[in-house]
Amino acid sequence: MMMSISNGNLRVDLKLIADMVASGSRVLDVGCGDGSLLAWLGKNKGVDGRGIELSMAGVTAAVAHGLSVIQGDADTDLKDYPTGAFDYVILSQTLQATYAPKTVLNNMLRIGRKAIVSFPNFGHWRVRWDLLTKGRMPVTDTLAYDWYETPNIHFCTILDFQTLCADLGVRVDRAVALDRDGQVLDGLGSRLATNFFADQGLFLLSRGD
Repeated sequence: MMMSISNGNLRVDLKLIADMVASGSRVLDVGCGDGSLLAWLGKNKGVDGRGIELSMAGVTAAVAHGLSVIQGDADTDLKDYPTGAFDYVILSQTLQATYAPKTVLNNMLRIGRKAIVSFPNFGHWRVRWDLLTKGRMPVTDTLAYDWYETPNIHFCTILDFQTLCADLGVRVDRAVALDRDGQVLDGLGSRLATNFFADQGLFLLSRGD
């Protein structure tokens, strides 16, 4: 869960996302929660930020702090935004909960010049180990639900996501692998190693054409 908007600090993964955003840019945060990232970007980078959040509680919290956030759904509402309306469209830890990830990603890169996407990696060794030894769907820090009540409906690995980007002609401008504490994993040396050891993947994307 996103930390309180009153805290001036951000989770490590959100700070990495913030570092990818240029000062003074136009930003749409899809699934923005209580608006913590938008608030930080507004205060520290002077962005013109907007947010979409499915939870009414999240919308209420964000609006109460003066943020421009509306209730909406990535699957159904992104198509209504005009092409090129934003410099960055952010989707943090939400892609796996969408019904049509391919369509959502296409819309993000139509709406924005760049997209920033993070998601839990279903190829992590701990996930594989649980499936192998227990024969049950794993529950981890980033996949923190039992199978019968999870909002996550499209699990993917980092390699799956990279393949999707290639199929869509999407350019990966930057890729970051994170461990279970949100810290950057360095020196893994290969895509297979990253896919095996990373708990989360974080990507900065743009159109390849």
